[in-house]
Amino acid sequence: MERAEPPSPPPPPPPPRLPWDYHPALTEDRLRLCARLLAHARRDALAMASYELGDDPWSVGCRAFAFGRHRLQRAASSGDYPWLAVLDDSAHFVFVIGAADEGEGVPVRFFRGAADEPTERTLRRQEMEMQQLSLALGEGAAEGLAFRLAVETGEAGQVERVVFLALRGEDRVECFWPVSLEPPATAAAEAAVQLRLLADDNDAGPGEAASRSTPLLGAKPRRKTTEGPPPQTTLL
Repeated sequence: MERAEPPSPPPPPPPPRLPWDYHPALTEDRLRLCARLLAHARRDALAMASYELGDDPWSVGCRAFAFGRHRLQRAASSGDYPWLAVLDDSAHFVFVIGAADEGEGVPVRFFRGAADEPTERTLRRQEMEMQQLSLALGEGAAEGLAFRLAVETGEAGQVERVVFLALRGEDRVECFWPVSLEPPATAAAEAAVQLRLLADDNDAGPGEAASRSTPLLGAKPRRKTTEGPPPQTTLL
């Protein structure tokens, strides 16, 4: 009697996909800049919160979203980041990473919440977003796909991490990639500009950020009354 051969082991699962596997425009440095803008926007919102006057997590969350949208808009309009553009500046805010004017930009949206529990609202795709994604990836690759930055927060509302997600359909997470919030350590030209943009941010907490004399990007500076109009905050 011949001895039965043991069953072959199952093939190893494919390695997890990374953002730049979908499109070369989704580089680590670019995603890091966008994630830091969103993290610092929430930090500014927390620093400005006045719970004695009625602020609560909902109002702080609305302000953090508005600040994040504003920071991305200002970075896109500054001219320092030709790879960054705004596709939809409404409440469904969609920004683009890549050469948007050439039809190759990749649309991305952001939300606050658990990255491993995207909601129906998070998965909802806008018409312009789907069209732009089809231009960037092709209709087949873009079908049912959505790119998101999830801003995860702790009990006090502070940012704990930002995760880049590639979501397919209603229940498939193809890419789950935590984005480093540390400033880039390279001396490349693009990284150097990013460090100048965020030079006021560093790792300070809300209390320290609120007490600085240098105004934060996207936040209204707290100043004593002086003669003449206050100086205008610039991007750099």
